[in-house]
Amino acid sequence: MSVRQIILLRHAHAEPPADGQTDESRPLTGGGVREAEMAAAWLKAHGAEPDVVLFSPSTRTRETASRVLAEFGDDVDSQVDARIYEATPAALIQVLEEQDSADCVLLVGHNPGLETLVALLTDGASDHGRGMPPGAIAWMHLDGDAAIEPGAASLRHFWWP
Repeated sequence: MSVRQIILLRHAHAEPPADGQTDESRPLTGGGVREAEMAAAWLKAHGAEPDVVLFSPSTRTRETASRVLAEFGDDVDSQVDARIYEATPAALIQVLEEQDSADCVLLVGHNPGLETLVALLTDGASDHGRGMPPGAIAWMHLDGDAAIEPGAASLRHFWWP
């Protein structure tokens, strides 16, 4: 089996950094928590069945992922992957390719990597990005035995809160 569905979820709105606070430790705002819950509910309502949820170690992606995992229950595997934080599209593709036993992978991460990856996989070029606001979802499908490569995916859904 190989990955056929890729769902990318940008973390929801996060607090601005406080004095001395690292970017990685910024939590979600109250509105961001609601956005993450809305994204999780939207995924569930639209029939998403992730085999695994991958997310960066940042506080805001962990908090976003926790809302998704709460919606889907304990049967979904979850993994923190430090490579997702500030990742390039090439790094994200490598992370996704390693999930070869999963049919559907949900990856919670950051821009600009996510929006560039969507453009690359769907349009074949990384300069065609449409943007992904906080809490946005891009749900892509790979046909047949297509590899995760430029132009190989079709965009099934694009949603934002």
